[in-house]
Amino acid sequence: MTKNIETHILKLSCKDQIGIVANVSSILAKHNCNIVESKQFTDQENGYFFIRQSFTLFNINVLKKLEDDLLILSNELNAEFFLSDIQSSMNTIMLVSKFDHCLNDILYRVRNNSLNLNIKAIVSNHKIAEEIANFSKIPFYYFPVDKSNKEKQELKIKNLIIKNDVEMIVLARYMQVLSKEFTNEFEGKIINIHHSFLPSFKGAKPYHQAFERGVKVIGATAHYVTSDLDEGPIIEQDTQIVDHEMMPNNLVSMGRDVESRVLYRALKAHSESRVFLNGNRTVVFKGHRILG
Repeated sequence: MTKNIETHILKLSCKDQIGIVANVSSILAKHNCNIVESKQFTDQENGYFFIRQSFTLFNINVLKKLEDDLLILSNELNAEFFLSDIQSSMNTIMLVSKFDHCLNDILYRVRNNSLNLNIKAIVSNHKIAEEIANFSKIPFYYFPVDKSNKEKQELKIKNLIIKNDVEMIVLARYMQVLSKEFTNEFEGKIINIHHSFLPSFKGAKPYHQAFERGVKVIGATAHYVTSDLDEGPIIEQDTQIVDHEMMPNNLVSMGRDVESRVLYRALKAHSESRVFLNGNRTVVFKGHRILG
């Protein structure tokens, strides 16, 4: 199998207009870049255009000029653009409470190079995750939360994020509600795994609710966190078929598997710059880059 030789990723979004792809491609060609993957989408409802390209930059000395040309184009298009080294690891902080299955799965996938994340810290309001953090040689922070210290503990998390230049905050079954101020400040950077196929069965014991209703599928949802609880733009979802023979504990076990794989796919898409925010929705360009 031929190895991917991509070196950089370009994301650009703006109001749709004639010549966007041609202009971007011309700039890359001007600097002797070879496009490896290119995906684009125009939202016919709001008229927005989204493009993601991965390419090989053969001469690193022209990177600054390439960035300058892309910045000029983005200003002309009134666009947002993002350019990054494809090998750059995304600084990440993991927040978890009592259930550590998603955390364990993500740490495993980082170790086997399925995810290109640099996990700077694991934060929890319980001590259960301390052992796995120590095993993985990742700093662990125990910030217990109650009504009297919630704001203070959230400030500690914020300071960790700033100190470690964190680009992605993962709520891996972190069962605390973040403040509006916090979610607004880090909008587009916080990803939550919700233990049901939104919007059904919110709140406590979702699998028991599903059992009582006799559902035939259970599911999980990974979404960006906003000030509207569990209403942020959805990145990934999946379901699992169940039947009448399964008891609540069976649903819990199966649900954990669904949650883990949905969160993994969401983090992989986000870390590979495959996700665009599009109002209350997302544009997710599918792909699976093999990390080497």
